[in-house]
Amino acid sequence: MDRNDFPEIMIITGMSGAGKSRAIEVFEDMDYNCVDNMPPSLITKFVEICCGPGAHFNRLCIVVDCRIGELFESLSGELKALKAMGFQYRVLFLEASDEVLKRRYKETRHRHPLEKLAGGDISKAITMERQMLRQARSEADVVVDTSLSSAKTLKELIAKKFSTTNHNMSVTVMSFGFKYGPQNDADLLLDVRCLPNPYYIEELRPLTGLDAEIYDYVFQWDESKEMFSKLADLITFSLPLYGNEGRSNLTIAFGCTGGQHRSVSFARRMGELIEKMGYNVSVIHRDIEK
Repeated sequence: MDRNDFPEIMIITGMSGAGKSRAIEVFEDMDYNCVDNMPPSLITKFVEICCGPGAHFNRLCIVVDCRIGELFESLSGELKALKAMGFQYRVLFLEASDEVLKRRYKETRHRHPLEKLAGGDISKAITMERQMLRQARSEADVVVDTSLSSAKTLKELIAKKFSTTNHNMSVTVMSFGFKYGPQNDADLLLDVRCLPNPYYIEELRPLTGLDAEIYDYVFQWDESKEMFSKLADLITFSLPLYGNEGRSNLTIAFGCTGGQHRSVSFARRMGELIEKMGYNVSVIHRDIEK
């Protein structure tokens, strides 16, 4: 069987409140057949029925998390069994900081699945869940920290990471503002706050790096040109090495103070360079509307 003939199987797991419901919506939009809250012990049989010989499912997405309690501990063994049967899959793990998770539960007034076991203590429930999910996180193909992502940004990020139908490495280039927190799940995090800041020019302040006036301002300086050149050398050299290691995706994040001017300009330009290198590239500006 040609590699491209294998069904695409996605396993989503992660912290409760980290955005798994948003993620499954993205995969539904990409024509995956999605099942939520499946006991791990049923995964191999379910995949065999849906994607085995004579079946007609080309894309399958399964969400597994702590809602099933102690049954979750069998996930690692089931995934190994799935691989032994010849099926290929990827695991997406979603997480967020404790404070963000607590705030989300407070805003939605939902109960954490382990809150009863934790005696009603949400902080203890989150700690218990992290312990339960530790092995799953270590074995995940992609880990996404949703602490600083809006629902829109999260859906866009997941869609662009997994929308490719081939198996070549895809690259996500992001911009962000350090004042809102770093992009913690980035593979390469690059700080451009050392460069001249158009924020201090009144007529440029309302614009972003998507506007020609800002882009031209950022790259009119010799230090900006040289910095981009050196970073371009690094990226050009390292991307094939990541690909050779079997990476399916890579995230490069540029940060400036507010995430609207310098980082956007650099992310935009680097995305264009990486696209010319022949990679499937997506450019996302996390904080451009803040």
